[in-house]
Amino acid sequence: MSAIPEVVTVGRISVDLYAQQIGASFRDPQTFTKSVGGSPTNVAIAAARLGHHAAVATKVGTEALGDYVREQLRDWGVDTTFVGTGEGLTPVVLAALDPPEDPPIIFYRGAAAPDTQLTTHDVPAAVIRECPVLWISFGALAQGSTADTCQDWLDLRERRDHVVLDLDYRPALWPDREAAHAVALAAVRRSTVVVGNRTECEVAVGETDPDRAADALLAEGVRLAIVKKGGEGVLLATADDRWTVPPVPIDVLCGLGAGDAFGGALIHGLLSGWTVPEIGMFANAAGAYVATQLTCGDAMPTIEQVEGLMEGNR
Repeated sequence: MSAIPEVVTVGRISVDLYAQQIGASFRDPQTFTKSVGGSPTNVAIAAARLGHHAAVATKVGTEALGDYVREQLRDWGVDTTFVGTGEGLTPVVLAALDPPEDPPIIFYRGAAAPDTQLTTHDVPAAVIRECPVLWISFGALAQGSTADTCQDWLDLRERRDHVVLDLDYRPALWPDREAAHAVALAAVRRSTVVVGNRTECEVAVGETDPDRAADALLAEGVRLAIVKKGGEGVLLATADDRWTVPPVPIDVLCGLGAGDAFGGALIHGLLSGWTVPEIGMFANAAGAYVATQLTCGDAMPTIEQVEGLMEGNR
């Protein structure tokens, strides 16, 4: 692999345990399937599956689960150069398919999880400045030295294409919504692409209406605003135009990871120089594909699988 990855994602990493029984709650007897998780980690996996040199900047614990995560990432083609080792245990996440389209999640995660311990020394400054896509998960701005490091990296990047902010808002990571808003807005002002759903856009810019949210993001200098509208599809907006991509009709098996597949496909479109509508349609289909699968990392699609789903829905 070349010295500078095409994309570097920053933020959470975990071992995910997915219940195999559809409709069973956590209080019911269940069996679980193990995989790798954490939104920015899944985005790196998705980009790698689509043929790109993708690296994730994060940290795992010293126990065997940390070794498992590294080995899985390598097997999926993700560059683990910047997957360090921190203090504490690798987080574990449990998901129950009840309901499958919006599975409840339980986080087993220490207050100072390894992925909150990144420093500016963990990734060379040249990589942060020069990688074609820097992907920052909003959760990475919440806690520990990772939060300060991300702020430094956003400053270092100087808003050069492409800085993608994923408004991955998890209330449990923040002291309150007001604190999250202040950090989100500051990050928006240093990003070129922002992705979020209605709730996440409200946290960042105070708007839940998709068009007004897009307007607010663009007013802060964002070049591409993407607002996910759930069952109504996805809005993509630039200063000159906007498009709504309708949802892909599917039978949902597990809603987790669909947004991360969308993110990896968004990266693919940006790196490929596609038009905004082309990016939206491909990314929407990638997310839909993963929603028909049980796990996240294992399920990230290839280009052929995404194109096959798109062709089947023309």
